[in-house]
Amino acid sequence: MSDNGLIQKDRRHLIHSVLSWGEHERRGATILTSGDGVWLTDGDGNRLLDAFSGLWCVNIGYGQQSVVAAAAEQMARLPYATNYFHFASESAVELAARLAERAPGDLDHVFFTQGGSDAVDTAIRLIRYYFNVTGRPEKKHMIAVDRGYHGSSAAGSGITGLAVFHTHFDAPVATQHHIPTAWPYRFDGSDADLIAASVRHLRAKVAEIGPDRVAAFFAEPVVGSGGVIVPPDGWFRAMRDTCAELDIVFVADEVITGFGRTGPMFGSAYDGVAPDVMTLAKGLTSGYVPMGATLLSDRLYRAIVDASGKAVIGHGQTYSGHPVSAAVGLEVLRLYEEGGIIANGQASGAHLASALTALSDHPLVGDVRSRGLLACIELVTDKVAKTRPDPALGLPDALARCGFERRVLFRAFGDAMIGLAPPLISTIDEIDEMVARVKSTLDDMLAIPAIREALNG
Repeated sequence: MSDNGLIQKDRRHLIHSVLSWGEHERRGATILTSGDGVWLTDGDGNRLLDAFSGLWCVNIGYGQQSVVAAAAEQMARLPYATNYFHFASESAVELAARLAERAPGDLDHVFFTQGGSDAVDTAIRLIRYYFNVTGRPEKKHMIAVDRGYHGSSAAGSGITGLAVFHTHFDAPVATQHHIPTAWPYRFDGSDADLIAASVRHLRAKVAEIGPDRVAAFFAEPVVGSGGVIVPPDGWFRAMRDTCAELDIVFVADEVITGFGRTGPMFGSAYDGVAPDVMTLAKGLTSGYVPMGATLLSDRLYRAIVDASGKAVIGHGQTYSGHPVSAAVGLEVLRLYEEGGIIANGQASGAHLASALTALSDHPLVGDVRSRGLLACIELVTDKVAKTRPDPALGLPDALARCGFERRVLFRAFGDAMIGLAPPLISTIDEIDEMVARVKSTLDDMLAIPAIREALNG
């Protein structure tokens, strides 16, 4: 079958995520055919440097044969085992135990999902259940930051703070609220002032809703899809402590930041935070197979067990704890630690931060920020005024197009930011090549008359 035949079938049948359906029908798909290390190959034979790890997830890079072997062995021996009722598989039990051993605090209890969105949904359901069975049914409201991303499911999309996931989807609902993101580049004051402002915003929102009605606060250690916004050191701790004081469940959404993406195993480690609930996915299996997880603290878990007694807790998923996904997760976790991949990511992340500083002088660059192998280049048309580019310039589309021509794949956010999340296996030379190609892409923007003329305007 020719690639053109695939593209035509794609146009007719395959619905894609987070794009204009009509525009996709006109443009057509880019068919990816193979991957090796940090490189992808498309249907035209182009070799592409993947600076975004697929979708923040292929931390171990492409083509790790030990992972393929683990999946094949498990599939041959036991391709499926239900997690309903009292059944389990060895791989699911072992992976749950190893996650609990590595998670901060008393996050000792693991419910497996298929990905990040339903990990957030599971968190929402179990938090509701927790407050209902412990005699506080009025605690239904949940708060997040206005650029946070917590999935695109029916429930999680309202916790997400990005408008594109709300428009025409009847989200958020009345029990879902947002406060401003802690965004150092867009804040006039010190880090301490920004942390204090965030705490005030949270307290004010809780007071507005009613202290006895707020159930949970959701936060990413680093905001991901909202623009890789790195909060000041101490912000996560301050928000967690405020939640504890106000009897609010603190949910760390580590779907993106988990498994070495920001340096340590979990992003919560930067502030030494032990959340009440943690959501995981992406790096859990490095994208090789679908899997997510919701981790509950022993405090919440025991309260549910004690209050529910012998009642059946009606939450489950057909593929929860899927043995093949769990076998992959076990091998990926081994590679992170015994294979030195997290250590390599820490070294490459430090080099990325240094290499990106050279882009700060570019006429279009307003801010460069990173934590580990998670980075953003925020573009402006006036550095002093920090002016966002006019959407009419079409800068995100131009970035994606020219980046592809330079054979580098990154995230061109809708408000003119470049997101970078290279695989943790990236070498120093590959990081340098990635930054060089991104620099060339930025230079290409200056060759577009409308963009060039908008500078300093």
